[in-house]
Amino acid sequence: MRRVDCHSGQAIGFFGHPLRNLRTGKHDLQRKAPLERLEGLWTEFEGIDDTGVSARRAKYGPNTIVAETSSSWLEIARSTVQDPMIWFLVGTAALFLWLGDYTEAVVLAAALIPIVGMDAYLHRRTQASTEGLRARLASHARVIRGGQEHDIPSTALVPGDLVIVPAGAYFPADGLILSGSALQADESTLTGEALPVRKNPIACPPAGPWEATIDGEHWGMAGTRLLTGEARVRIALTGSETLYGEIARLSSTTRAERTPLQEAIAQLVRILLVAALLLCAILAVIRYVQGYGVVDALLSAVTLAIAALPEEFPVVFSFFLGLGVYRLAKQQALVRRAVVVENIGRVSCICTDKTGTLTEGRLLLDHVVPAAGLSREDVLTLGATASRTETEDPLDLLLLKNARPLAGQVEAVFPFTEDRLREVSVMRVADSAWRVAMKGAPESVLSMTGLSEREREAWLHRTQDLAATGHKVIAVAARSLQSWSGAEPETSYDFAGLLAFSDPVRPGVADAVKEAQQAGIRVIMITGDHSRTAAAIAKEIGIGAAEPRVIDGAQLAEHLQLHKGAEVGFDVVARCTPSQKLALVEALREKGELVAVTGDGVNDAPALRGADVGIAMGERGTRSAREVASIVLLDDNFTTIVRAIAEGRQLFTNLRLSFAYLLMLHAPLVATAALIPLLGYPLLYLPIHIVWIELIIHPTAMLVFQNLPSRDALARSNRRQRLRFFSPAEWAKIGIVGAIAIAIIMGGYVYNLGTEFDVPHARSMAMAALITASGAMTAALTRLGSRPAVIASVLPVISAFVIIQIEPIAAVLHLSPLHFIDWAIALLGGGIISAGAAFSRREGAEP
Repeated sequence: MRRVDCHSGQAIGFFGHPLRNLRTGKHDLQRKAPLERLEGLWTEFEGIDDTGVSARRAKYGPNTIVAETSSSWLEIARSTVQDPMIWFLVGTAALFLWLGDYTEAVVLAAALIPIVGMDAYLHRRTQASTEGLRARLASHARVIRGGQEHDIPSTALVPGDLVIVPAGAYFPADGLILSGSALQADESTLTGEALPVRKNPIACPPAGPWEATIDGEHWGMAGTRLLTGEARVRIALTGSETLYGEIARLSSTTRAERTPLQEAIAQLVRILLVAALLLCAILAVIRYVQGYGVVDALLSAVTLAIAALPEEFPVVFSFFLGLGVYRLAKQQALVRRAVVVENIGRVSCICTDKTGTLTEGRLLLDHVVPAAGLSREDVLTLGATASRTETEDPLDLLLLKNARPLAGQVEAVFPFTEDRLREVSVMRVADSAWRVAMKGAPESVLSMTGLSEREREAWLHRTQDLAATGHKVIAVAARSLQSWSGAEPETSYDFAGLLAFSDPVRPGVADAVKEAQQAGIRVIMITGDHSRTAAAIAKEIGIGAAEPRVIDGAQLAEHLQLHKGAEVGFDVVARCTPSQKLALVEALREKGELVAVTGDGVNDAPALRGADVGIAMGERGTRSAREVASIVLLDDNFTTIVRAIAEGRQLFTNLRLSFAYLLMLHAPLVATAALIPLLGYPLLYLPIHIVWIELIIHPTAMLVFQNLPSRDALARSNRRQRLRFFSPAEWAKIGIVGAIAIAIIMGGYVYNLGTEFDVPHARSMAMAALITASGAMTAALTRLGSRPAVIASVLPVISAFVIIQIEPIAAVLHLSPLHFIDWAIALLGGGIISAGAAFSRREGAEP
C-alpha cells in the first residue's frame, strides 16, 4: 500500500516512512527540482506553445548535455603537431634526405605512421569517458507542444516540455514523471547498480516557490533508460544542469586545471629539459672533437635530446586526473576541483557530520516524557506550537505531523541559533492573553524555567539517560503572558517535558568506519547533539575505541589551545558550532593530518573551504556548501566517502607505479644514449631506435597502469600519506633498478662490439636488453594484474625477437640477428631487473 505526500512530493510507505529501494534498502537518489520553471505546468498536458519554447530556450539554452567536440581529425592533427617526436622524425628524415641517404629518410618517414597512429589512439582514449557518456544519450525525443506530438532532436528540449518516453528509450533530460504504470529504469550509468529501479509518477505537485527535494523514484534522468512501461515526463533540468551533464563536464574539463603536483611535475620537466639540452650540446662538441664529423655530432645530440625529453610525465599525469574524475563520479562522488584527485587518496582524517551522513537523517519520535500534571498530548502540542509551519527542518515537520499547534495568531518567532540553543514562539490566544512555547536543548530550556535546582538536576539526569541510548533529546516549556513588550520572554517558564528522537544509522556505515580506521584513517564525528547522544551513536558505529572519547564544543577551543602541537585526543565533538568546526580542522591540519570535512549548510562553508577535501552533501546540501566544496556526494552517505578514498588511493598508487616505470626505463635509455658516445664508442641509438622505444613507453605508461585492479587499497595504506611523490628511499630503489639496467645494456653493447667493432650485433644486444628490461619492469610493477599488463610485458619482447632475428628487417634498422646465448643473457638480465623492480614496489613504491 502506498500514497504520496502532497506537501513533500515524497512517496510514503504504509507506516508513514519514506519508501526505500526494495532491493538495496537504500533511499533512491534525491534531486532538487527548480519549481519556478514548472509553475503552472503541473496540470497542463497540452504542452508549451512556440512562444514559450522560444523564451525558455533563450533563458536556459539548448539541451546540450555532452558538448560536441570539434572534428576528430582536427583534434588528432592538433595533438600530433604538439608531439616533439613528430618534429624529431621530420627533422632527422630531412637531414638524411639532404645528405642523400634516401633509405634512412624513407625508414624515418615510415616511422611517422605508427607514431601518428599511437597519438590517434591515445587521443581517443583520453576522451573515452566523454564519448562513452554521449553514447547513452537520446538523440531524439517525442514531445507534446501545443497539444500536438512532435519528434524533435533532444537538443531542442527546454525546461517545462512534456515528453513521452517509451520502453527501451533513454530519458532525454532530467524530469519528473507525471504518469505511467509498471515503470522500471536502468540507472547503472549513474549509480553503478545493474538491476532495474522502480519508477513512480508524482501524484501531487510539490509546494514552494523555488525548489523542492524529490525522491529519485519520481525522476527520469538523462543517460538512463526506461525498461518497462511508457512514461510522460515534465522536463525540469537540461544540458549541463542534468546530473549526466555535470559528470560529462567535469570529466572533460578537469584536465585543464593546474594542481600542486602538476606544477611540481612541470618544474621537474623544465629542469630535466635544461639539463638535457646542456648535455646534448656537450655531447655534440665532444663527438665532433673525437673526429666523428658534423653529421654524427648532430645526430647524437638530437637523439639524446629526444630520449631525454620527459614529455610523458605531464601527459600521463593529466590523463590520470581525468580518469580519476570519471571513476570517482561512478562512486557517487562528483569532483568539482581536480586537486581533490590528488588529495582524496591521501586523506588521513575524516571530520564527518552525523545527521544524514552517518545516519539516515530520518527522525523518529520514540519517547514523550511529560512533567507532572501534563499528558503526552500536551507536550506534543507545545512542541508543535514552538515549531515553524513553513520549514524544511525535519524535527519541526515531525512535531507538526504528530500534533496541532495551539489555536491563535503567531505574533513572533525567535528562531533556534547555535548560541541560544532554543526556539520560542509567541502566540496571541485572546485579546489580552499570549501563550509562549519554547523547545530546545534541555540545559538551555531548564535554565529558563522556575524549577528548583534539585528538580532541574533530576530532569537533566533523565535527559542523560535518554541520550545515552542514542536519542536526540529536546525539552519543551511554556508560559502565559497578560501583556507583552515584543521582546523574547527569558524567565518563568513552566517545564512541560522531554521529547526523545532517534535517527537510524545508515546500513553499511559501521563496516565503512571499521574499514577506514583499520587503514589508519581517523574518523571524528561532529554533531550538534548532546554529548551522551553523540557518544552512544559513535559507540554503535564503532568510532574510536570501545568507549569513544567525547568533547563538548564549548571546551574545544580551550582544549586545542592547552594541547597545541599534541595529538587531538577525542573521537566526537558534541554541541559543535561552525566556528568550532573550522578551528578543529585548522588544528588537525597543523598537526600534519590531511583532512576531509563533510557539510551541508551555509554555516559549514568555512570548514569546507578550510579542509584539504571539502565534501558537500548533494541531496540535502545548500548551494553555498556545494560551491565551496571540492566534492559533492550524490547520496550523502559516509560509505561513499570511504569508497572514494579507496578509489583515490588505488588511482594514486597506479600513477606512482606508472611514474616509477617511466623513471626506471628513462634512466638507462638516457644514460646509455649519453655515456656510450661520450666514451668514444659508435652511436648506440639511431633515431629509428628511439621511435621504437617510445612506441613501447607511451602506451604502457598511459594505458597499462591505469587499468590495474584494486587490491585492498585502504588496507595497505599508511596512516599519513606523504605529500611528496616518492620518498628518498623510494628514489634510491628506483635508481638502483635503473643502474642495474644501465650496467646490463652498456655491458652487453661494449662486450659485443669486440675488437672488430661489430656495431649492428652490439646494438641488437643492447636493444634486446633494453626492451626485455621494459617488459620485466612492467611485469614486476603491475604483478601481471590485468590483460593489458600481460600484453605490455610480453609483446615488446616478442616484437624485438622478430625484428632482430629476421635479417631483412634487422638490416633496415641497422641491427643483426643474435645468438641463443645473447638472448639468454638478455632474458637473465630482465629477470634480475624484474626482481629489483618487484622489491622496489613491495617495499616502497606503493602509498
